[in-house]
Amino acid sequence: MNRIAGKPRDDSLIEVQCGGEDNNGCQLESFAEEVPGNGHNGSESSSSCVDLAVSLHSSRSSVSVCVECERECSQHHNESIHQLSSVSGVDKQQQSKDSVFFRDGVRRIDFVLSYYMDEKDKDADKKQERRKVYEAKLQECGLELETEDKSESEDGRTCYVKIHAPWEVLATYAEILKIKVPFKVNDIPDHRDMPLSWLCTPFRLPTHVMHPEPDFFTSPFDKSKVDFFLIDNKDTFFPPSTRNRIVYYILSRCAYQNTASQQNDKKGIKRLLNNGTYTAAFPLHDCRYWTQSRDPNCENERYSLYRYWAQFFRFYKEQPLDRIRNYYGEKIGIYFAWLGFYTEMLFYAALVGLFCFIYAVTTYDQSVWSKEICSENIGGQIVMCPLCDKKCGYWKLNSTCNSTWQSHLFDNVGTVFFAVFMAIWVTLFLELWKRRQARLEYEWDLVDFEEEQQQLQLRPEYEIKCQKRRLNRITQEMELVLDRSTADWVGKLCICWSTVVLWIALIIASIIGVIAYRLAVYAAFASAMRDSPTNKIQLVGSVITPQLATSVTASCINFVIIMILNFFYERVAIWITDLEIPKTHLEYENRLTVKMFLFQFVNYYSSCFYVAFFKGKFVGYPGDYAYMFNNKWSGLRNEECDPGGCLIELTTQLVIVMTGKQAWGNIQEALVPWMKNWWVSRSARNHPESLYSRWEQDHDLQNFSQLGLFYEYLEMVIQFGFITLFVASFPLAPLLALLNNILEVRVDAWKLTTQFRRPIAAKAHSIGAWEEILHMIAVFSVVTNAFIVAFTSDMIPRLVYLYAYHPGNEPTMQGYINNSLSIFNISQIPMDNQPEAGENPGWFNSSDITTCRYRDYRYPPGHEKEYSHTMQFWHIIAAKLAFIIIMEHVAFLVKFFVAWLIPDVPSDVKARVRRERYLIQEYLQKYELEKLKVQLSVNNGACTCDAPHPTACTPVDPRL
Repeated sequence: MNRIAGKPRDDSLIEVQCGGEDNNGCQLESFAEEVPGNGHNGSESSSSCVDLAVSLHSSRSSVSVCVECERECSQHHNESIHQLSSVSGVDKQQQSKDSVFFRDGVRRIDFVLSYYMDEKDKDADKKQERRKVYEAKLQECGLELETEDKSESEDGRTCYVKIHAPWEVLATYAEILKIKVPFKVNDIPDHRDMPLSWLCTPFRLPTHVMHPEPDFFTSPFDKSKVDFFLIDNKDTFFPPSTRNRIVYYILSRCAYQNTASQQNDKKGIKRLLNNGTYTAAFPLHDCRYWTQSRDPNCENERYSLYRYWAQFFRFYKEQPLDRIRNYYGEKIGIYFAWLGFYTEMLFYAALVGLFCFIYAVTTYDQSVWSKEICSENIGGQIVMCPLCDKKCGYWKLNSTCNSTWQSHLFDNVGTVFFAVFMAIWVTLFLELWKRRQARLEYEWDLVDFEEEQQQLQLRPEYEIKCQKRRLNRITQEMELVLDRSTADWVGKLCICWSTVVLWIALIIASIIGVIAYRLAVYAAFASAMRDSPTNKIQLVGSVITPQLATSVTASCINFVIIMILNFFYERVAIWITDLEIPKTHLEYENRLTVKMFLFQFVNYYSSCFYVAFFKGKFVGYPGDYAYMFNNKWSGLRNEECDPGGCLIELTTQLVIVMTGKQAWGNIQEALVPWMKNWWVSRSARNHPESLYSRWEQDHDLQNFSQLGLFYEYLEMVIQFGFITLFVASFPLAPLLALLNNILEVRVDAWKLTTQFRRPIAAKAHSIGAWEEILHMIAVFSVVTNAFIVAFTSDMIPRLVYLYAYHPGNEPTMQGYINNSLSIFNISQIPMDNQPEAGENPGWFNSSDITTCRYRDYRYPPGHEKEYSHTMQFWHIIAAKLAFIIIMEHVAFLVKFFVAWLIPDVPSDVKARVRRERYLIQEYLQKYELEKLKVQLSVNNGACTCDAPHPTACTPVDPRL
């Protein structure tokens, strides 16, 4: 597979080819750009991996050394080889197998492949041939392999191939991948001391845990300038996360077919895993998580992470992000940095939300309208019209006393304040995260990562389909291009997005089904609870009403439907994204993110949108009720809200879906992997450390897929939507999210450290497309909360009554309930809407009670505008629209001002970036000057043994 890799000193374009047609192995191809008049026609010249290895060995020294130096280096080299030979003779039976090194105890295991030897498999011979060719080509690429026979495995049928990347391979691909390495210790003092920082001391981890290494200035690795960088030990210069990333890069592009039968798509470890040639491919954890390794050369990073990070009783401690990044890679490190920052910010939102809830509780007795509803003299004398046809009887207003008090907890003046506060909070969260992310980009060497790595992040699946090359006008380098016709592109685009639309339509259909359930079942609950049989239930019996029972059961059914649709759509979304053949890993994740979030947005939030903005808004009135599908014969009359409003039902829906999803997510993330691992490793659980090998222990763990982080982000972003889009209905939502996230951080850390194989390290400079989605939710949340306060809660009607329609001269809320209920003549109710015989309560006497009340603003019977909307109704509508406009403008103005006020990149980070770029130029210039002086002195016949640059007598690594 061809791979653009950058420019060497002759300005030609280097390309790594694994399993090329010319040499059956990895190749380095040189492409010269076609320039008019230079006499080059763009032909390719190839050299085998063997030749490449020789050239790599010979390129270690960029200048000549004197004869004395060569003799000394040669002597040291021979001694190293002798030492390695003696080490490799270690008796395997006496050596502990819980090690991350080859049998010689020197070469580190960077990757492990496993496969089953099953004689009953009809394709066993084909798989064996693929493995033989593939492993031969890996060796041609410079990798070193060591096989563990099935007879030495715990199950007696699994073979393991251990892979080691020697220095020359690591150095070559580090240059190709433009991996940044240190060249100077950071000399800029850190002045980030916070005032009152001593208050945070209980939450801090020890310095050696938080910052295991000093801070360095870094530069992209250049193999021709090895002595420019701070290399103390070549064996440990590249951390294990970088080593496994390089090895996986090679594994993903190496062919497994011979030249005679080779096809362009017969490449990569992914295809070998899919067709069963190998059963697993993974890097190793460095030790057991609960104890340190006996090997003195082991870093024990996994043990440190478990001890300081992955235990729940550490929930109040900060996260060791540098250690996470060093062990798992930048992509996972960025996720935990974002999750930790999000949890920190949730603390402030939860605190304000709790204060708003406490305010509602303390003003419980000041709610005049609630007292009127519960009063026997007011609410007990108001007869309400039936809430459904035939099966619902007349009822008294004070029967909703409990739900009215519950509504007051979430429908009060504090609701408006909290909605405005959350609009500011979400802006602060996003802007401050940009600053934290910018700091991490610098500290983790991710500045300019996107531009530098765009071509180096090509997906092997894309490269397989590419048959042509073209000149990139920006980089002036040849790049792979997918030859796709317009018809093929349009066809796949239509298939992909029509599938998304179809599934969204399926969600809407399921929501309509749940609405139909609510309408049909409400009548059954109303009939069953007519004589209040639920009062016999202890504790909660008195609060169970037909409305509450319908809302709770419908929410639970909706949650089950949500989880079922999620299960199937996840697989469909991956399938249609694969059809599109995205070019880079970043593009693949972004496309999948858009499809998944669009579906999840409709799936999780549609029921809340129904309760918030549709329920009770299109009801009609007793003489002219509205029905589902505008069809009276369906018998499904549109739902009405309680006299206390629909906000309490929105709160119920939100709590059930949000908490249910979080609980189910934690079960899936923690309990399921633990049970699978327990079952798989049950026979090897009591093996001593010396027999249960490190690769077998990790093989028995669960695989952390490349989309593992995707689902973690999706879970948190959906939660973010719950606490922002509908927070006006439930101020305690941030508190629930905070409690869940405190657990989530440690659960994710625990499962990643103890239950999953070590993920393949990957780089990422940001949270990707999720950042744009968060911004979209933040803007949309201002609109939804404004509409919730205006149309779902009763805040605006109460204010209009207080200031415009109150009785007397002093503003008062007395009489509000009577004012908000319209009157209807019972004799005018159609027979289809009348309760059946026996459905009315015993106190109802049709001869004495001639009118009933309903929730609306309409003229009473006998008025010249009988049953039409009153002027107060239009005043309330105008006030609601005015409130929405004012709240949105104020919130957006504050949001944009805060975003403008807070710079995206801290000033000290900007200074460090400029300082690093300056030092790179300065040190490179000095390096080249010293190098030139050495070359000139050598050419003049002088010995340069004592010259500080650029080469010292470094012994050749005997493993090479």
